[in-house]
Amino acid sequence: MDKIDIHILSHLLNNCRMPDRQIGNNVGISGGAVKSRIQKMLDKKIIEEFALKIEPPVLGYSVIYFVATGTDLQYILDQVKLIGEPFFVVPCVGSVTVCSIVVKGDPNQKMELAKKILQGVRVLSIFEAKNPGIRSDLTKTDLEIIEILLKNPRLKIEDIANLAHLSTKTVARSLDKLQNDEAIQFTLLYNPKEMIGYIPFAILVGVEGNVKKTLQNLEKEFGKAFLQKPFVNMNQIVLFFYSDNIFKLDELTQLIQKIGGVRSVDLFIPKKISFPQKWVMDSIKEVKTSKRLHLSYQIHS
Repeated sequence: MDKIDIHILSHLLNNCRMPDRQIGNNVGISGGAVKSRIQKMLDKKIIEEFALKIEPPVLGYSVIYFVATGTDLQYILDQVKLIGEPFFVVPCVGSVTVCSIVVKGDPNQKMELAKKILQGVRVLSIFEAKNPGIRSDLTKTDLEIIEILLKNPRLKIEDIANLAHLSTKTVARSLDKLQNDEAIQFTLLYNPKEMIGYIPFAILVGVEGNVKKTLQNLEKEFGKAFLQKPFVNMNQIVLFFYSDNIFKLDELTQLIQKIGGVRSVDLFIPKKISFPQKWVMDSIKEVKTSKRLHLSYQIHS
C-alpha cells in the first residue's frame, strides 16, 4: 500500500458510497485510477467487504461493550450470545478482545448478568455505549432500502430501485437522507494483516469534563492522521489512526495523553474486525410487520 491507497481507504471508511471521481478530486488522481486501486485492494483482501453500520438504538436495542483479555475469542462470543447478539467484534494484539453486543431491555441488568456469565473471563472493562446527539427518523421505505444495502452498500440507485420496486427519485431521496443520518454509516471492513506497510490502530480516550471540546482539541492536533471519524461514547472517544512506524504508536499515545480534558488513554492494535449483521436483519423483519410508519430516535447530550 501507499499513501494514496490509505487516503482512498479513509474516504471509503467514512462513506463507502462516495463516488470514485469525488475521491479522486480529493486525493489528486482520476476517478478511473481510484476505481482501479479499490479493485486492487479488494483483490488483495485489504478491503474485505463494504458494510452498513447502524446504531442499534435506532432499532430498539442498547449496546454493551466488553474489553477482555487472555481468553479464547470463540469462548467469549459463545458466552455473550447468551445475553445478546454480537454487534462489533475486534480481536487485538496482546490477546485482548473488544466486543459489543446488542440487547433488549434494561442494559444495567444485562451488564450485571454479563459479569456473572463472564466470571471465567478476565474483563478489563464493561460499559453501555451511548452516543450523545444522534438523531434518526426512518420510514418503512428507508428500511426496505437498508435491507437491500446491507448486502451491497455501493449498489447504484437504478439497481436499488429495481430491487425495491421504487422509483429512482424515491431511492435517491432516501439515500440522501440515510447518508446524512448520524445513526447510519456507509463504511467497509478492512483486514489489518493485509495492510502491508501500514499499521491501523485505535486509541480509547477517557475524558474528564467537556467531551465535545476535548474532541475538537484532538481533531485540531491529530485530525490529519485519522483513518476514520472518531467514535464518541458519553465520556469516552475512540480515535482511529494509521502509521508506517510501530514506534510512532507509543509516541502518539503519549502526545494524546497531554491534551486538555484527556483523563486516560489505551492503545489497541486490531488483528481482525467484523460487524455481524444477523441482529439487523431480524430487527428489520420485525419492524416491517409492525403498523408504525416511522422509527424516530434521539439522544440528548
